[in-house]
Amino acid sequence: MQFIHRLLDVRYLAALFGLALAAAGPAQAQLSDTTARAKLAPDLLATTLTSALPEGPWTQLLGGELLVRAIVVAKSDDASLAELRRAVLAMGGAVHYNYTSIRALAVMLPARALVELARRPDVASISPNRPVMRTASLLRAATGAEEPAVAGRYDGSNVGIAVLDSGIGWSHVSMSSKGLLGLPGLTRVRQAVDFVAIGKGLTDLGWLRNFDSSANALVTLDGTRSSSGLQLIQQPRILLPDPFGHGSHVASIAAGRGDYQKPDSSGIASNAPLYDIRVLDDQGIGNLADVIAGIDWVVQHAKQMNIRVMNLSLAASSTESYLTDPLARAARAAVASGVVVVVAAGNAGKLADGREVYGAVGSPGHDPSVITVGATNLRASATRSDDTVAGFSSRGPTRGRTSIDGKPWIDNLVKPDLVAPGNRLIGALSSDILGQKSNWNLLVKTYPELARVAGAAQGPNQTLMELSGTSVAAPVVSGAVALMLQANPGLTPPLVKAILQYTAQPLANANLLQQGVGELNIEGAVRLAGALRTDIGPALAAGKLRAGDNLLAAGKSLPQPRSTINGQSFDWGRLVTAGGSVLLSGDALFTRFQPIWDPSLSWNRQLVLRTTVNYWPLLNVPRSVDEARVTGTLRLTTPGVIRIDGNRAWPAWGLFLPTSTWMQQALSGSGFVMSEGFVMSEGFVMSEGFVMSEGFVMSEGFVMSEGFVMSEGFVMSEGFVMSETAGPGGER
Repeated sequence: MQFIHRLLDVRYLAALFGLALAAAGPAQAQLSDTTARAKLAPDLLATTLTSALPEGPWTQLLGGELLVRAIVVAKSDDASLAELRRAVLAMGGAVHYNYTSIRALAVMLPARALVELARRPDVASISPNRPVMRTASLLRAATGAEEPAVAGRYDGSNVGIAVLDSGIGWSHVSMSSKGLLGLPGLTRVRQAVDFVAIGKGLTDLGWLRNFDSSANALVTLDGTRSSSGLQLIQQPRILLPDPFGHGSHVASIAAGRGDYQKPDSSGIASNAPLYDIRVLDDQGIGNLADVIAGIDWVVQHAKQMNIRVMNLSLAASSTESYLTDPLARAARAAVASGVVVVVAAGNAGKLADGREVYGAVGSPGHDPSVITVGATNLRASATRSDDTVAGFSSRGPTRGRTSIDGKPWIDNLVKPDLVAPGNRLIGALSSDILGQKSNWNLLVKTYPELARVAGAAQGPNQTLMELSGTSVAAPVVSGAVALMLQANPGLTPPLVKAILQYTAQPLANANLLQQGVGELNIEGAVRLAGALRTDIGPALAAGKLRAGDNLLAAGKSLPQPRSTINGQSFDWGRLVTAGGSVLLSGDALFTRFQPIWDPSLSWNRQLVLRTTVNYWPLLNVPRSVDEARVTGTLRLTTPGVIRIDGNRAWPAWGLFLPTSTWMQQALSGSGFVMSEGFVMSEGFVMSEGFVMSEGFVMSEGFVMSEGFVMSEGFVMSEGFVMSETAGPGGER
């Protein structure tokens, strides 16, 4: 088909690699059981206490023995992880994947062997292969994409967006380019890769004892042998590319061309190239192994295909810290490689009885390096003054936990980062390549009301449907990022995130844990992006950009921090979250280079990680990724940056103040101007930001099932129904 420009050439396959908190070769001494059990994720640890658990998403009884699918993150200098793979096989296990984005293996092994494997010094952590689920124009007008600074100038051209989801209906008119006389042209889906098909094949093989799927050898870029042959069997679904229907809707929100009929369902970046990375099956369900494999593919191909944005409208419930959670680590590696990762916060903002829930942001939205997006309700109007945070949208803070230096650690990141429209958004309804109604996707077959879009002709390959959820809010931001990168291709992922936050509009009566710093403002974000140098990323990569260097483009100054959308003017919030729980502001954030705009750095309170992506010689293909904790002295921000939440730790109640209150601090200039900036040095404890004590009520251990949200406002998930409003018709 035309959208398959070519299947992958083995010349583009790098040897699989990974990442670890501290790289180290295998040692001989075995660790104690207590130390070993600390490496097991809490939900996996319970598996070691019994041999008779029922079968579940990552467990299976075979021959009377309980087997477990897991992700093993390693600490090793050996990218092939040969010794660790041999150990898994010797314990009666099997190896599915040896990953690219993290130094880790997807394995099957007997539950009884978990602690034994964790005793190995070359094992950093072990997590279960958790289920991952989908999260389930007016849009352009409400976000500022139709304002003069954006419309007619930026449409996402040449900025690739990778959509990791249930597939993309490539033949739908929404995915086409503009042809002659305004007619649909060729599809903009440049590649389609199906990791669900691969994963299912490996699942069958995975229950075979002593079988290492990752050992299928092939020649790599440097003439050596690779540890995986998986890339050779990637198969796009041509005839029915998105049988579930979620991925096509998500892709159309980010980059759909919907001006072919009324209602206009155009997405944000309507000419951006799309990359279909299928990781969710026909029911909209996936697992960590396949999603991380999809992230691997993006990391390996980002530079050749100019994939600058990755959308993850999915989530896994996880009580793990972002430090050990494998999905978070893979997303962090993608950011370090230069890809902006946009993630849905989740749809767990309310319980069935309507009570608000805090602390339920899922993985990988709980990672500091990604852009975590909550949802707002537009109230069916382009007027922003009546917008509210959707009740279903997951609230922060993140509550993942682990231990560091023998002491308990809770992440406590302020999330989401910002919010975007996510209620009753109209987008593409996928079918087969002919657009036949008999093959409409499973979502609308199950819930026909989703396809009742007023005014839609519902002709073949022109069909529309309506969904709500943070899963459709995330691609709004992904499309916005594509516009920003078209305006300024030199932006780094953390700088993109900071611009989105700084220009956001705080909504009335919503706090930092509900809305982050405010609602997306594309008009302001594109203008601010255009005022900065276009060589920031390349200069940083070449070692030619230092802390405090000028960031403004020649002849440019910072734009006025105010936007007008649909005739209504408002001030930017001018707030940026950093260090997990610190609020920053001030012109210096964008007039001078801040070290935290380096995508290889990840900062949360006293902990700073550096991720290093190594490339094959003379090629732009990643060869390995390493992650290590930063020690010694490191400048994180420059003098002149303003800290809005003061120069000392603040109590947790500060998180529940309206974001607009913090905005007023920024506008009045009453924050604390840091004469030295944030500097980390040996023995120096950086300010904690907001202090959230261990006993703080945050719905500990809340298990999130992402699901999707129907047009009526009901959240549909695995046996769990949350009502957005008491009355019919959903949020309005």
